[in-house]
Amino acid sequence: MYLRRKIDDYLKSWRQTPGHMPLIVKGARQIGKTESILHFAKKEYKSVININFALESRYKTITSDGYEVEQVLRNITLIDPSKRFIAGETLVLFDEIQEYPDIATTLKAFRLDGRFDVICSGSLLGINYRKIHSNSVGNKQDYEMFSMDFEEFLWAKGYPDTTVMEMLSHMSDHRPFSDTEYMVFRGLFLDYCVLGGMPAVVSQYIETGLFSGSKGIQEQIRLDYEEDIRKYAEGLDQAKIVRVYRSVPVQLAKDNKKFQYSKVSPSARAREYSGCIEWLRDAGVVLQCYCLGFPELPLKGNYDESRFKLYYPDTGLLVSTLDEEAQEDLRVNKNLGVYKGALYENMVAEALYKQNLGLFYYVNDSSTVEADFFVRTQNALIPVEVKAGQNKSASLRTLIQSDHYKDIMFGIKFGDCNVGCSDGIDSFPWFCAFLLKRYLSSANQQIQKVK
Repeated sequence: MYLRRKIDDYLKSWRQTPGHMPLIVKGARQIGKTESILHFAKKEYKSVININFALESRYKTITSDGYEVEQVLRNITLIDPSKRFIAGETLVLFDEIQEYPDIATTLKAFRLDGRFDVICSGSLLGINYRKIHSNSVGNKQDYEMFSMDFEEFLWAKGYPDTTVMEMLSHMSDHRPFSDTEYMVFRGLFLDYCVLGGMPAVVSQYIETGLFSGSKGIQEQIRLDYEEDIRKYAEGLDQAKIVRVYRSVPVQLAKDNKKFQYSKVSPSARAREYSGCIEWLRDAGVVLQCYCLGFPELPLKGNYDESRFKLYYPDTGLLVSTLDEEAQEDLRVNKNLGVYKGALYENMVAEALYKQNLGLFYYVNDSSTVEADFFVRTQNALIPVEVKAGQNKSASLRTLIQSDHYKDIMFGIKFGDCNVGCSDGIDSFPWFCAFLLKRYLSSANQQIQKVK
């Protein structure tokens, strides 16, 4: 069973664009990159040349005679004479290019030749992307893929596009959901958070209708991540990278959630672990959220690199690090203790990340004013607060009402609440977080500064 993904429409548009360049699809392992590319390719091309450098190491010699297209094709057909290259009707998929990054040097030749479409794919856990980029700059375009978001989960459950459009209209019109709508979407969203967006987990759930078995798949994915750390993290202390990765749930259990090296190891120092965190972030297996020096525009360049929080880019994987009962506890919103706020905060961090929104937060020196996240429009800075329930938002009101924060026009709260608007705060249920970027672009341009 193929699960519809957002990359599907992107790939069709890429194919139809005149003069399109070779494409590199990036993303962490097991998020469905290869499956989506092949699903597209088999419908759109007469010939699909799929070369997986991890499984077919013999193809690592195909550039030994040079990087020109004819030389590469000749060597491919020498290895496998059944492969057919049809001009205008062939897609060449170079998969798992982390195993053979030198293949990126051929992309310029393929772009200039123009007869064959090329897609490269690989896990960020293994890709030395700086090298690949330098070898192909100006001759490729990039697409970053993530695990499934809530919209893709709704598609998997059989909901049409009109369902998401209706959800967005509730936000734009500040129109509360009916009791039935709220109950259904809330339940679906908590199911999604338990499962996460890994296609193998979602497929198993869709096929069986059961949650049993999902935790085992999730645990294996985390173990695979750790194995890839040991395989690909060259020049770094691999044990330290694993310790950082395993410490994220512990860090999130703290009230302020600021990453503390002492939680990784009592003797840990920033200089010893900063490279480990950078590696995990670039690999796509942790999200890094930076603390703003002051809540004002612009966001980039206005943050403290030494103060940050880490999240998992898939809340289901975070839930799977907890005890066996945590999945059911999350679905009924009970018995989560210190993790209750952390899980809902991770949900929103994941949703922002998958919308390509930056991750920033703020805490003042006295810890009396804080915001979980910030997003922006062209002219406004918007604090975003995440609540596990229906609590009031004292810090959010301070940020909006004080003349001290001149770039802040209004705020947004996600919680266990219906749609509402009061005192400059737009309130939305958690399940609307995946629509935040669309909401900001369509609904808030005329909102005036509330002071």
